[in-house]
Amino acid sequence: MFAALTLVSALIVVTAPTSPAGAAVSLLSQGRPTTSSTVQSTGTPAGAAVDGIADTRWSSVATDPQWLRVDLGGSATISQVVLQWEAAYARAFQIQVSPDDVTWTSVYTTAAGSGGTQTLAVTGTGRYVRMYGTSRATGHGFSLWEFKVYGTPTTPIPPPPGYVPANPPVTGVTPSTATPPHRYFHEFQANCTVTRDLPDDPIVFPGLAGASHMHTFMGNTTTDANSTIGSLLAGGTSCKVPGDKSGYWMPTMYNGNQVVSPIGHQVIYYKTGVIDYTSVRPFPTGLRYVVGSPTDTAAQFLAGSVEGWECGESFRNADFPATCPAGSQLNVRYQSPSCWNGLYLDTPDHKSHMAYPVDGICPTTHPVAVPMVEFKMAFPVSGNMSQVRLASGRGYSFHYDFYNAWQSPTLAAMVGHCINGGLQCDARGYDQFHPEAGAALNDRYELP
Repeated sequence: MFAALTLVSALIVVTAPTSPAGAAVSLLSQGRPTTSSTVQSTGTPAGAAVDGIADTRWSSVATDPQWLRVDLGGSATISQVVLQWEAAYARAFQIQVSPDDVTWTSVYTTAAGSGGTQTLAVTGTGRYVRMYGTSRATGHGFSLWEFKVYGTPTTPIPPPPGYVPANPPVTGVTPSTATPPHRYFHEFQANCTVTRDLPDDPIVFPGLAGASHMHTFMGNTTTDANSTIGSLLAGGTSCKVPGDKSGYWMPTMYNGNQVVSPIGHQVIYYKTGVIDYTSVRPFPTGLRYVVGSPTDTAAQFLAGSVEGWECGESFRNADFPATCPAGSQLNVRYQSPSCWNGLYLDTPDHKSHMAYPVDGICPTTHPVAVPMVEFKMAFPVSGNMSQVRLASGRGYSFHYDFYNAWQSPTLAAMVGHCINGGLQCDARGYDQFHPEAGAALNDRYELP
């Protein structure tokens, strides 16, 4: 059912573009402290070249020479450097290594740089690696989408700040392009009630009680600023499935100064986000991320939502409707990315380790298909909506956080039975339209 996996040690292991016969090397530069001789603007910082995000870049001012330097965090034997140039590339440059950021040794030199993606085989040892550009190919500065350094540490290297490595990481996965037999549904529900409202966010502001805007929490009954995977697994839950200790939270809604909380069990769907629903695998314990952003525009919010905000006959609203029929509820549905890079449980921006599928297929940078989490929230507010707001701002500032603390066997049973099996399951893993398939859990919502 699943593509072949390779489970490796705590190092980040990837197959380099030109590594011989499938040999694996370690990506050492991603997320590491990075400096440069200059930056063109605040929007093109040095760190953008090692963030693993394809559409962010470092760019220098338009003079020669310029350099970009990454601190690997410890000494390493360097075997390969990959430069992904923007249109403003280097005609002449060197790749240099240093043990101390003072004495530099060139391990690659060219006066005929071609731009695009350059994969360079090099041999050298050092803690610091830099691209030293001596001649620009255009009238603009030097500009790199990504600066990737591969090699083998000669001493133990701690993870980059803000990165939580998966242990072990998942490698050897190729995004599935298969088209299994059509099934209209491949999902199950996590039905959870509201537990509390707190100005905490253990993902964005871990250990800092009161540092966040107000959030409405569901699922785990202990979630607060100090939550860890250990505390969540030891906590209780308001979800129907006792094995779902996950933390779910979103900005609190107000009508004037009155909190508006969803009543009863809310629907949190776990679905396939890819065409090959048989390739979806369970989340690793401790995976966490943020979906959406309080700073999103209306267009960005609608791109991630299913119907936007809706009530009565009003749909696809980026902001709250002016009025809602008396007695109705204000609803929102919002979907998470469903492709994981297999390397990190969290990253500094709490997003870049996850990605949305493209045309139903995971990108090669995030090849591991995991469940798409969809919030379907119903807020009991109607009538004049002029005083309705979120703790984070306007309606399109809606976002949510997910911190996976499912008991692994329970989550695996639900994913396998419902998503991989092409069923429309309730919280027990039962599809009323396919009773012959049975249920994943018993009548106590536990594994049989």
